[in-house]
Amino acid sequence: MAHLKMDMLLTETGYKPTDDQRFRIFLTNSLEEAHPDTQTLFSSWLSDEADQANAIKRDSPVMVVIGNPPYSGESSNKGEWIMNLMEDYKKEPGGKEKLKERNPKWINDDYVKFIRFGQHFIDKNGEGILAFINPHGFLDSPTFRGMRWNLLQSFDKIYTLDLHGNSTKKEISQDGSIDQNVFDIMQGVSINIFIKTGEKKKNELGKVYHYDLFGKRDLKYDFLVKNTLKTINYIEIPNTEPMYFMVKKNFEAEFEYKKGFELEKLFTINSLGFVTARDHFTIHDNAQSVKNTIEGFLNIDNESARIKYNLGKDVRDWQVNLARKDLEKNYPNKGILTKISYRPFDEKYTFYTGNSKGFYCYPRNEIMKHFLHGNNIALNLCKIGRSVNSHVYFLSNKITDKNLVSSLDSVNTFPLYLYPESNSQQIILDSKERVPNLNMELVQKFSDATGLTFTNEKEATPNTFAPIDILDYIYAVLHSPTYRETYKEFLKIDFPRVPTPLDHDGFIKLVKLGSELRQLHLLESAEVENYITEYPEDGENIVGKPKYVDRNFVMENNTITHNDPPYPMGRVYINETQYFENVPETAWNFYIGGYQPAQKWLKDRKDRELSFDDIFHYQKMIVALFETDRIMKEIDKIEI
Repeated sequence: MAHLKMDMLLTETGYKPTDDQRFRIFLTNSLEEAHPDTQTLFSSWLSDEADQANAIKRDSPVMVVIGNPPYSGESSNKGEWIMNLMEDYKKEPGGKEKLKERNPKWINDDYVKFIRFGQHFIDKNGEGILAFINPHGFLDSPTFRGMRWNLLQSFDKIYTLDLHGNSTKKEISQDGSIDQNVFDIMQGVSINIFIKTGEKKKNELGKVYHYDLFGKRDLKYDFLVKNTLKTINYIEIPNTEPMYFMVKKNFEAEFEYKKGFELEKLFTINSLGFVTARDHFTIHDNAQSVKNTIEGFLNIDNESARIKYNLGKDVRDWQVNLARKDLEKNYPNKGILTKISYRPFDEKYTFYTGNSKGFYCYPRNEIMKHFLHGNNIALNLCKIGRSVNSHVYFLSNKITDKNLVSSLDSVNTFPLYLYPESNSQQIILDSKERVPNLNMELVQKFSDATGLTFTNEKEATPNTFAPIDILDYIYAVLHSPTYRETYKEFLKIDFPRVPTPLDHDGFIKLVKLGSELRQLHLLESAEVENYITEYPEDGENIVGKPKYVDRNFVMENNTITHNDPPYPMGRVYINETQYFENVPETAWNFYIGGYQPAQKWLKDRKDRELSFDDIFHYQKMIVALFETDRIMKEIDKIEI
């Protein structure tokens, strides 16, 4: 096909070949190593094609590699040759240590393999140009830091024209206007030109030049048509360890930020949230639905169950037969039917056995068991924030799903307390003898800063503080708008650092506000019972397509005072005729991590009937979201 199209193109230009020499285009798997000879049962022309392709790979100098490589996070190209080359990207900058990433799977994306493929041939030749248009994630994702360093080792100059348009991240232009992709895909893309002259010193890093292009698709096309590498106003990006970002970052606040303590070190243990791999099968809205599903599953054979419950093909860590074995061994008496923290303000039910590669894919029992037989609370944090904002944290008091606050990023669950185990079984004893999951050396810094004495449990004793106070302090700091804005670049790339309290009074004030946030987010505050909304219309209560309708007036006697001016209010319609009245626009649009809970909660219930409890629950959520916005402004009045 490529030969045919090239011939047609040249014919259109008036070109006439003078001999029968073929185009130097070959059918081959680029990600496979050249073989010395090719034996095939098929026709000789295919064998000749493969032999000539191998000769190019093996013997010919390659000076230019261009293309639009395939994008596939779940790559099936796992040949030995390319996977060996990929090991260079799976090392920390410096090339000596293995990359310290718990799950570096995105490095195996096909587009990354093709960059490594092109780099290999340019390196082999000693000079040349690699030019690709591909997903832009490698430019600033922490996971790709080893790849970026390796590219800087190889190339003299790297030009990156970031075309953005990442609808997954809900990117917008810098002025707030719409930003569109140049392709009909969700991933943002960039045009990347890697230049190797052979003149760079061996241990010297190359230079990076970057340009951001936001806006509508037609404007981007027009820009690309009218500009060249020389006319684009690229800015040079300094090579800054340890991440070696290839985009502009503001690291002016780094010195102050690094004075804070690392939350990953404050809590002695943590783990990712659980993964079921089959949420629709394992997680339900009520306990009876869980029972019905499990009992129905156990009463039919595997293939019938696969069809009935839409379980799909088996994968390595979740298989129908393994789920059956886990349930047959543990249901109903050896596991536990329990509520879970699934999404913000959205609890579900499941049956939890704690066994990996069974009913659950990864239950994370080493952490989740501490929520099953005693009161506990956890701070949930994302290490890398790829969501629409980098404020990816929330509390939970039950076993917790990895996508609690973002569909893009997995949360790590940091329990406040640990419960002792029995010696005979991997279960938690019903015991009040829990211990704080805290590093006591760091806790001592709180004591030193505040003059308070630490106690394992909250006491009425004057001049003491407990683990819950530390949690509340941290939660308040994480909700400071100034903190979020000042340190936003750091909050995207690692677990947060939080400053040690400045003094006793500041600590107490932040603990109080953090406590209010905690109780609001767990819907434990009495404040959430003071509804600010109404649900005035009778009907079937079936959720259709939720929408917010702005009210450009404020009803007399229904004004909601929020600081000085009344906040804009509106109606949230759940269908054509029924709505929640007096919903603050702030609450409707409020983000927690990558979700807007007031919108997501309704969208997740499309075509379902809301019960009275559901209607009350939604009104509590609106209060919690509205009050969160108010408290965040109060937090910002306190020096951190």
